Amino acid sequence: MERFIADLIADEVGRLRPGGAPLPPPPWAPDMPLHEQGLGLDSLERLSVASALSETLHLHESGIEDLLLARQLFGEWVDVAAEGLGAFDARLTFRTSGSTGQAKPCSHALATLQQEVDHLASLTSGTLRVLAAVPAHHIYGFLFTVLLPARLGCEVLLDVRRHTPQALAQMLRPGDLLISHPAHWALVARHAGRLPSGVQGVTSTAPCPDELAEALQAIGLTRLTQVYGSSETAGIGTREAAEAPYRLMPFWSRDPEDNARLLRANPDGTISSHPIGDRLEWLSAQAFRVCGRLDEAVQVGGTNVFPSQVRQVLLSHPQVADAAVRLMAPEEGSRLKAFIVPKPGADHDGLRAELWRWTESRLSAPARPKAYTMGEQLPRGAMGKAADWPLERQTSDT
Repeated sequence: MERFIADLIADEVGRLRPGGAPLPPPPWAPDMPLHEQGLGLDSLERLSVASALSETLHLHESGIEDLLLARQLFGEWVDVAAEGLGAFDARLTFRTSGSTGQAKPCSHALATLQQEVDHLASLTSGTLRVLAAVPAHHIYGFLFTVLLPARLGCEVLLDVRRHTPQALAQMLRPGDLLISHPAHWALVARHAGRLPSGVQGVTSTAPCPDELAEALQAIGLTRLTQVYGSSETAGIGTREAAEAPYRLMPFWSRDPEDNARLLRANPDGTISSHPIGDRLEWLSAQAFRVCGRLDEAVQVGGTNVFPSQVRQVLLSHPQVADAAVRLMAPEEGSRLKAFIVPKPGADHDGLRAELWRWTESRLSAPARPKAYTMGEQLPRGAMGKAADWPLERQTSDT
């Protein structure tokens, strides 16, 4: 519970303070004050964080959500959360990462999450310890670093997010299960060296390139379970080999009347229908490949524009190594913005000016980014997924 709440607080404060002062590194003692002399939360930040915690744990269902604002210590918030879950724990709400737009709440019955964990336990048999490289308050982290260890009876859970890959390799031992994401796995593959035998891994939040899965196998990872799903649906399918198709978890099936939806057999015997945001190529009733998003369009001035297509235009510029494109946040404006990773040696200011001209001749007016931010690598969040970025106030003269 302490790690779950600490991760949620850190995430919410990071959202409230983009580029601002960080919190003290966890773990936090139970007597750590929440106010300026401890974690440093001002009154507005405490209200926002308390609201986020109440939403996630449904503390309003037990009627004790206002106690959070009356308590002054981190340990007291943990106690309030435990008391609330003792009165109501039937549902939990997680927020999407916002990697494809604005973050939104997704509510799940605890029974359906336990249904998934029962299946995941069968894929990770032999686990003695779970090591977490992901935050616990996102649905992937909650499933694998909160519910799964309890289901497996693991007594030890290690948070390895502040360890280098080299140090992590020294910590690993047979029977370990490392829960991570592709960006972190790439660092492990590059820097950890040989892994001990008998170590398993799980990856999710973004596609795992086949070459990365093969590299991890080459340094000794016994098995890498790749999970496909989303905050809206939780896990949908898994695969354990590079280039292999995903297979549906046993409680999912295709909707025979709509290729853009799946059916879930719930623990209470009901069947629910769920939209999926990706194009799936079905190889059989249970096996599929993921072929990209169904619809990445966003509205700019009443016109549908596709950030992925804009990104391809930017990548075609000879001085652009990588790029990300998304709709501005409401407080920033209503147009597209772009984050550019220039190739080595490129002049940032000159490239910015060149990109105005480059897009002017290749994109319609609504599809042209109106703000460019330059950096050495694309922004990523704690889960390794694409993240938003603050604007550099550079705009077109037109």
